[in-house]
Amino acid sequence: MADLQSKYLGSMVASALGDAIGELAFRCRDKESLCRRIDQMKELSYTDDTAMSIGLAESIIEKGHIDPQALGERFRNNFRREPWRGYGPGPPFLFSIVERRGMSYLEAAKSLFEGKGSLGNGAAMRVSPVGFTFHNSHDLYEKASLSASVTHAHPVGIDGAALQAKAVSLAINLDPGEPFPDSEFITQLVDFARTPEMKERMFQVQKLISTELSPEKASECLGRSVEVQNSMPFALYSFLHCPRSFEDCLFCAILNGGDRDTLGAMACAVSGAYLGIESMPQGWRAKLENRSYIESLAKSLAAISEQTP
Repeated sequence: MADLQSKYLGSMVASALGDAIGELAFRCRDKESLCRRIDQMKELSYTDDTAMSIGLAESIIEKGHIDPQALGERFRNNFRREPWRGYGPGPPFLFSIVERRGMSYLEAAKSLFEGKGSLGNGAAMRVSPVGFTFHNSHDLYEKASLSASVTHAHPVGIDGAALQAKAVSLAINLDPGEPFPDSEFITQLVDFARTPEMKERMFQVQKLISTELSPEKASECLGRSVEVQNSMPFALYSFLHCPRSFEDCLFCAILNGGDRDTLGAMACAVSGAYLGIESMPQGWRAKLENRSYIESLAKSLAAISEQTP
């Protein structure tokens, strides 16, 4: 079995690679041209998906737990330093509300979308540090919910992030040298879901995996857009369809259209947590922007995880 540190490193680095390569897939839409482009690149640059995952990791390391106000400030400071990462309109608008109205991040997030909160996939795309740091915590849902609620207050947005964290935590605890328990894996996610929307999506994933529907058809059934209920399930499908191969999981997630970088980040976070960092091509890892820093964050989170009851 891959050691735990390899799996922590694997989840965070794989998610960043999925994000960076997924971004390239917007322009290189078939495997051959995408691989050729990767080979040509000197550096694989990530987007806001990984930037926010880094911010979440930094905040957990600083506080030792999830402090929503500190996390929001970390997100805002990182955005101000690197506003060109490809952020959507949501985060900067949220930051401006906090600044202008003197609201907490939790209050501001609840005020979005006519008081319903966001159900986008932004909380799920960044949540892997919660999933692997607290993979054995009995209150993983609450921890993931707190990390999401800083920007995503809608129950579906929170549930999607919690399910993504749970998938990472389950993958951390599995031995890739043993047969993959796909039925048990998805059943635990069905049970973990708290909203009807996400529970139904988990049932759909379960059905699609059991019937061996093609990735192209599965992506049409599950969705590939920015709403978490229409993207996180296909990212999960991509992992369950290709649990033994990081590369196959990645290509499944990003070559079927939609929100490619975020699909790659979510699918690969689970794949890396399962297979460990050695599963990724060394050449790709070497090209990842800020790889050493990302790996240092994962190692620091591993130390926190060891101290978590």
